[in-house]
Amino acid sequence: MENEKIAVIIPCYNEAITIGKVVDDFKRELPNADIYVYDNNSSDDTAKIAKEHGAIVRTETRQGKGRVVRQMTRDITADYYVMVDGDDTYPAEAVHDLLAPLRENLADMTIGDRLSNGSYGDENDRAFHGLGNNLVRWLIKMIYKFDFNDVMTGYRAYNTVFAKALPILSPGFQIETELSIHAVDKSWRIVEVPIDYRDRPEGSESKLSTFGDGFKVLMMIMSLFKEYRPLMLFGIIALVCFALGLICGIPVIIEYAQTGLVARFPTAILALGFELFALLNLITGWILSSVVKGQRMQYEIEVNRIYDAYGKTK
Repeated sequence: MENEKIAVIIPCYNEAITIGKVVDDFKRELPNADIYVYDNNSSDDTAKIAKEHGAIVRTETRQGKGRVVRQMTRDITADYYVMVDGDDTYPAEAVHDLLAPLRENLADMTIGDRLSNGSYGDENDRAFHGLGNNLVRWLIKMIYKFDFNDVMTGYRAYNTVFAKALPILSPGFQIETELSIHAVDKSWRIVEVPIDYRDRPEGSESKLSTFGDGFKVLMMIMSLFKEYRPLMLFGIIALVCFALGLICGIPVIIEYAQTGLVARFPTAILALGFELFALLNLITGWILSSVVKGQRMQYEIEVNRIYDAYGKTK
């Protein structure tokens, strides 16, 4: 443990009220770790205060948390990464529980679970945040068959191989959900660690838009659904179109069987259109599924290369 390199990465935008305490808390818990604060165009003294408290301060001018985390991953190489928000809502003392499964080689990513012990519901007074988290959890469970306790937490830790094999596409607050879905889809080992959550101190304001960013998260889930599970997505669309085609077409078929005539040509054409569209979606799903399988094979080869580069075995 004395020789391991830990990087605490803190994306920040206007967190002058809390960033000093966050840096101090993590320096206390991890005295040998490097504390990185990436300032994302703050209009207050976030960068100045972080530097005064001993953090390594860098600037990311492209706005958005996802873009900040992407650049952090490119810039920093460490044995373990601890990603945390700069708003002082996550306890620094829980970092040891997050790192333990990584050190014991039981996990590739650990997640600070705010929901299991009820602390998030007790502390967070922003309407619909809990509902949104539950909706995202349900969607991921339905699509990816993995039951997260907390998908959107900003407190995580992961090893260097997971970090260097991570394709970050999200520009903003969708990054937490993308990390979770990526880990599930690529069969990385995940361990959730219950933590105590505390609400922001007075004067500190959340940058998260409940409805705006929530909609972006849902759209990102559907986009990753298309990218990671195309056969399932297009198969569902094909099934719906097939059912609609039957609903429209069965009366026409019955009428033809009874009279030998097709009196409702528009309905018959609509039914045929639904069935053709169903077949088209099914074929599309099969083709894209083959493409995704090829990409997965290439990804596994790349992961093996990264493991070899960092001297670890998957």
